[in-house]
Formats: sequence, C-alpha cells, structure tokens
Amino acid sequence: MAGAARARRNAPPREELLVAAMDMIAERGLEKLTMAGLGREVGMSSGHLLYYFRSKDELLLQTLEWSEGRLGAERGRLLTRPGSARERLEAYVDLYVPAGHRDPHWTLWLEVWNRSQNADEEARVRQAAIEGAWHRDLVALVAEGISRGEFRTVDADRFAARLRALLDGFSIHVAIGLRGTDRDQVLAHVREFLRDVLLMP
Repeated sequence: MAGAARARRNAPPREELLVAAMDMIAERGLEKLTMAGLGREVGMSSGHLLYYFRSKDELLLQTLEWSEGRLGAERGRLLTRPGSARERLEAYVDLYVPAGHRDPHWTLWLEVWNRSQNADEEARVRQAAIEGAWHRDLVALVAEGISRGEFRTVDADRFAARLRALLDGFSIHVAIGLRGTDRDQVLAHVREFLRDVLLMP
C-alpha cells in the first residue's frame, strides 16, 4: 500500500499525461495510442494509468477536453481582439477548420464522436459542453455583427447551427484527407457561403 502511494506521488501530473497522449496522436496516429504505449512514454504502468483515467474512452475524452481548453483560450483571444466582426468571424473559421490531413485534434474528435455511440450520459454531457462553447461564441459574434450593421439580419442561433454543420462536414473531409477537399478549398467554400448568406454588400 505504501509503495502504491509513493508511486502516485512520483507520477506525472494529469496534464503531463494528457500532453503526452496528444503528442503521441500527433506523431504516431491514434491507433498507436494505447494505455501500455502511453505508460511506456511517461514511465508508468497501464494499471497506474487506469487509476487516473479508468478506461481508454476516459483518457480520450479527457485529452480532448484538455485540447479544447487550449483552443477555447485561443478562441477567446481571437474573438475579443480589436477589429470588425467580419475579421473575427474569419479567425473563428480559420481556427475551426483542421490544419490538414490527420490533424491531431480532429483525429481525436472523430474518435470520441465514434465512441460516443456507446458512451454513458456523463460523457455525452461533457461532449455537449465542448460543442456548446463553440456554438455560444459563434452566436454572440453573429449577433454583434448584426448589431453593428456588418451582417444581414438573421436568427443568430439558427445561423450558427447551420454554419457549424457546414464547418463540421468540410472539416471531416480535410481531417480524413478526402481528395478534392483540402484546407484552402474548404476555406474558399466557407467564404463564399458567408458572402452569399451573411455579409452585407
């Protein structure tokens, strides 16, 4: 018992484990991220990792939450900086769309989505919280642009739902490397959609 307590005290902090997990996904792909592999990376046993995460599903979800926390901070900086609502909307879209094929954040997101078919209610609530943060920020930005006369008068909540569905669909294509839908092409499609539907002439 004393040995186990000593091992826990010497273990890396939780965030270090999440950083290591994300680094493994970025460098080797999600299929290489196993509890045993992560344990070897940080010098811990699989059993010790289960003390922190209970299961691989929980490890993936916590890693996603950590990654989303970093993206959320960046999104907050982008959306509160000086400039027009249009410029900040472009920054939001740029942050949303994957960097390219096998983008580690989107690779992780897709895996968590796939596993959510069998997730418990708590995990679904946590996933919904991640989605909700992106949605609320977009609704607020669209409403601001309307009030400043930069955007057409639309239902901000409904428009945000439609735009995020468009971004999700295109982002999946980019993340999986679907031919004919690279990042630049996707951003061009989204700019055209925004010009046609939202932006004032």
